[in-house]
Amino acid sequence: MLADLLRRLTHPRPKPLPELDARLALGALLVRIAKTDGTYTVEEISRIDRILAKTFTINPVQAARLRADAERLEHDAPDGEKFAEAIVKAVEADTREGVLAAMWQVALADGVERPQEDSLLARTAERLDLDGDAVARARAAATGQTVVPRMTAPKSGS
Repeated sequence: MLADLLRRLTHPRPKPLPELDARLALGALLVRIAKTDGTYTVEEISRIDRILAKTFTINPVQAARLRADAERLEHDAPDGEKFAEAIVKAVEADTREGVLAAMWQVALADGVERPQEDSLLARTAERLDLDGDAVARARAAATGQTVVPRMTAPKSGS
C-alpha cells in the first residue's frame, strides 16, 4: 500500500487533453514545428499568429489567444498524432495540404531549415494522409515556388 501511494505521488497521472477541434489541432501542430529545433522565436510566433488569423478569419488578439491555448495543448500532448487525426477528421485532403504548407512556413520562418523539422514534417504528412506529390506542393507553396505536377505515362498494351 505504501509503495502504491509513493508511486502515485511520484508518477501522477497526466492531465487529460481537452476535446480537440481543428483550430486547436492546427495551432498545436504549428507550435510543435516551431519548437522542434529547440528554439521558439518571435518570427515563428508571429508567423503562427498570422496563419491562424488568416485561416480562421479572426483578429490578431483572437489569433494570439488561440496560439496561447495551442501552446498549452502542445506542451501537454505526448505527440502530434492526435492533432493530425483531428485535422484528418475535419477537413479534406487539399486543406490538409494547406496545413502542411503552413507548417513549412513556420519551420522556415527563422531562416534555417533543420533535420528535426524535416523529420517532423515528414511524419506529420504521413499522419495527414498526404502523398509525396502533396508534400512537394506544400513545401513549394510555403517557399513561393511553382510546382509542376508529376504525371505518369499511361500503361501500354491495355
